[in-house]
Amino acid sequence: MLLVCYIGNAQDGTLMGSVSDAGQPVPFANIYLKGTPYGTSSDQSGNYSLDKIPVGSYQLQVTAIGYRPFSENVTIRDTEKQTIAINLTASTEQLDETVVTGTLKAVSRSESPVPVEVYSPTFLKKNPTASIFEALQNVNGVRPQINCNVCNTGDIHINGLEGPYTLVLIDGMPIVSGLGTVYGLSGIPNSLIEQIEIVKGPASSLYGSEAVGGLINIITKNSLEAPDFAADAFLTGWGEYNLDIGAKIDLGKKTDVLLGINYFNFDEVIDNNGDNFTDLTLQDRISVFQKWNFERKDNRILSLAGRFFYEDRWGGELQWTPEFRGGNEVYGESIYTRRWEVLGKYQLPTTEKLLLSFSYNDHSQNSVYGDIPYIADQRIGFTQLTWDKKLGKHDFLFGSSLRYNYYNDNTTATVTADEVIIPSLFVQDEMKLAEKHSLLMGLRYDYDKRHGSIITPRTAYRFKITDTDIVRFNAGTGFRVVNLFTEEHAALTGAREVVVTEELKPERSFNVNLNYLKKIYADNGTFIGLDASLFYTRFSNAILPDYDTDPNRIIYDNLDGKSVSQGVSANLDVVFPDGFKFMVGGTYQDVSQTENGISKRQILTESLTGTWNVSYKIKAWDLNIDYTGNLYGPMRLPTLGENDPRREYSPTWSIQNIQFSYSALDDFEFYGGIKNLLNWTPNRGNPFIIARSNDPFDKNVVFDADGNAVATADNPNALTFDPSYVYGPNQGIRAFFGVRYRLN
Repeated sequence: MLLVCYIGNAQDGTLMGSVSDAGQPVPFANIYLKGTPYGTSSDQSGNYSLDKIPVGSYQLQVTAIGYRPFSENVTIRDTEKQTIAINLTASTEQLDETVVTGTLKAVSRSESPVPVEVYSPTFLKKNPTASIFEALQNVNGVRPQINCNVCNTGDIHINGLEGPYTLVLIDGMPIVSGLGTVYGLSGIPNSLIEQIEIVKGPASSLYGSEAVGGLINIITKNSLEAPDFAADAFLTGWGEYNLDIGAKIDLGKKTDVLLGINYFNFDEVIDNNGDNFTDLTLQDRISVFQKWNFERKDNRILSLAGRFFYEDRWGGELQWTPEFRGGNEVYGESIYTRRWEVLGKYQLPTTEKLLLSFSYNDHSQNSVYGDIPYIADQRIGFTQLTWDKKLGKHDFLFGSSLRYNYYNDNTTATVTADEVIIPSLFVQDEMKLAEKHSLLMGLRYDYDKRHGSIITPRTAYRFKITDTDIVRFNAGTGFRVVNLFTEEHAALTGAREVVVTEELKPERSFNVNLNYLKKIYADNGTFIGLDASLFYTRFSNAILPDYDTDPNRIIYDNLDGKSVSQGVSANLDVVFPDGFKFMVGGTYQDVSQTENGISKRQILTESLTGTWNVSYKIKAWDLNIDYTGNLYGPMRLPTLGENDPRREYSPTWSIQNIQFSYSALDDFEFYGGIKNLLNWTPNRGNPFIIARSNDPFDKNVVFDADGNAVATADNPNALTFDPSYVYGPNQGIRAFFGVRYRLN
């Protein structure tokens, strides 16, 4: 027996060599023989050795972060020492990100049955902005919509759907809603953002009301990935100043704090279009963000985060000062906003995976639109318990949530405070049907005392044809309970009378989405990625503002018919090994509403969207060049009737930017460039943008007995003051310069 063991041991072989990339060693690469327990890693010099390998044929596998996998067949013979030099090729594709938004579970993006788009802080840096709201202008199918020429508030459109259909989350918590949508996308420093995940299409089965058209989840960094200190400051030729500061503070061995501070200021009165109104709202805002992370036994989760936000913004006639606030002598729109948020996650100390999540926010807004005050308070509380359980081929997620909504304002539409508690139950099951097939099914039940029981089902199918070809099919429903005065800025300007003709019912939607993902790895190291989708969403009980029936009114009611958003979207991502990369996206969509057999395009909705991002790195100079831009096709605009000389449809327009970044100095990066290279603004081809800007209180407008404006020598087109005709920013070409510092 000893002799047999000795002979067997003598027949073992050795595999050795080095791992390199273009002559440079690759340390800590994983080297193993597939299907066996034999493996090792390369040392700091890239050398490796695998000993005592039994005689036989094997497949050698080598992987390393940032490199394409290496594979080669090898044969081990008696006591043979084989030397194999392994040359790795740097990967031009980003790592397969982990996403949580689609299913409330952390999975690799390619394994998720729900298509999720992921954008990193690097993407945001290619066109630096003062808020995430502005940065999303370079995301295909997503458009930040400015809703007011005077105060510049806005919302996010996804696939042509209005902003209230988009739910914004921070770390998975739906704390941004209604009044606070635009504010939830401001004030979080880029240095503390891990990634932004976007889901297009209804997600109400997991997130409830408002996740009808899609959702945006801003995920902040954990303590391991955050820098010790980071600062980013830039200024523009228009006089905008932005400062981001992020820091990680260790409080003992088991507690650390992430601190983020954002400050933005713009106080230049600019009127390049000559209408005596500010082209850009003056703003002064500060946001302070903290996230506490606690280390617990068995790596259980415990985190607590909070944010405080304050902003003072105003726009209006150039001679406006705070003394005129709320009066009818000089027109101005002034908004004071104070908002605070708290959110946290706690994993229960049980053998089962139970996670308790909670959030609360308080939003107070003191604003005036000319001589009309709007004082509002909104509070949203949310708590959720989920149980993640695997049983055989089934991956279950059970959950229960409780949502508290409080809203009150000084308008006649809110006689008493609107206060409601909405309990919910949901279940989700992801089944492994076969090696390449998986199916997800989900169901949610909500009870709203105002509307009764609401059930929202969902299904998603994923077919992994190959490792580089994936097809996904998603179908689901969504619902939304509407509060006009938190969502429709046009209802607050005072320029038109608001008419609600009936008790508004919850909007319901049905959506189907077909997605195809293709990855191509060329022999020379080039990576090509294609992500294409067909989408269709149909709404019942849709609530849309009617600007057409009466130019002096905005009429709201439930649509007696259907509203449809349908189209095709595609992103092409190409990365070359020489440092050149580009990403091009396009969306064609048809968004319309049909009532009494008559269909018409939805107002302020483009039929065509294009985005691009072209980057090139000159390694010898440590210089990055980024050329970014977007293109929007014509959209129908809210004119004041047939006599309004402004265009009924916008032209096709584009905003383009170029940036140069220099990073040769340790820990520092300097960047600068030009925004809006084409100097495009909406006043091109229009006699004016704001109707009757010379008479904002309609003091010189003559009205007939029915309240309609009458043509006079001073007002030949029978117009009234109206700042709602807006589809793009009034800010023209401008230079910018900034510096970043990062200490790890």
